[in-house]
Amino acid sequence: MFRWSLHGDGRTIAPDAIVLPEERLAWPLTIGIGAQHVIAMFGATFLVPLLTGFPPSTTLLFSGIGTLLFLIITHNKVPSYLGSSFAFIAPITASTQADSMGAALGGVMVTGILLALLGLLVQKIGTRWIGALMPPVVMGSIVALIGFNLAPTAYLNFKESAVTATITLFAVVLCTALFKGLLGRVSVLLGVLVGYAVAVLRGEVDFSPVADAAWLGLPEFHHPEFNLGLLPMFLPVVVVLLAENVGHVTSVGLMTHRNLDHMVGRTLSSDGLATALSAGFGGSPTTTYGENIGVMSATRV
Repeated sequence: MFRWSLHGDGRTIAPDAIVLPEERLAWPLTIGIGAQHVIAMFGATFLVPLLTGFPPSTTLLFSGIGTLLFLIITHNKVPSYLGSSFAFIAPITASTQADSMGAALGGVMVTGILLALLGLLVQKIGTRWIGALMPPVVMGSIVALIGFNLAPTAYLNFKESAVTATITLFAVVLCTALFKGLLGRVSVLLGVLVGYAVAVLRGEVDFSPVADAAWLGLPEFHHPEFNLGLLPMFLPVVVVLLAENVGHVTSVGLMTHRNLDHMVGRTLSSDGLATALSAGFGGSPTTTYGENIGVMSATRV
């Protein structure tokens, strides 16, 4: 399952070529591409627990575990990353205010189990009914609305340090436009490194928490509680997660020139199981990430 053939010489990629899911570059280059994926996902994955009050370190741990679980269940045929889901923010916030964090985790766990069961149903009867229930224009609108809802958060983050943010943005654009080969494919990584250096020089990075932190430590764990009166708030999220998963699987299929509809059941089930597992220990719910799909589209890896 986790054996990759080397793409060409492992160092160069033809302009019209695609490094397929069963291929890889040389390991140093693969690690560099992986680091770029970490940067692409980190902001959103870390932001959700900050907005909901869930422990960020627990969220990151189960985001990684959930992604590995996703790749195992999908037999490594759908290269997607599972990060924190913004679709859950409203019901989590309402549940926490009405009851407790445990009650919110209970709602997340039940939603994850329902999504996993939906995945088993899709695997059994196929995806044609999804297309009838949610045609592309509906599914695309749902995914677009999620992005529009995140726009104010991105703007507020940008406004906190407009100079550094602008330099970072231009660094990514210039690296993409000026560099060819691998450097052009890791433009996001290079742009963030430039932006980070600028932030340090401008005194915007506080290293004291790093100095005070332990080298190793366990995340903060919480357990779910179940309040039946709060569960209906979480049920509409299943529709959003269905649209996200199908949309992302379709996008990956278009990039790789493959029909991956037969994998939708597995992606839904693995996403649901990862969400339920994360909720069992206090982590944020997960979903496939458009950020990482964007990186794959830009790098063709």
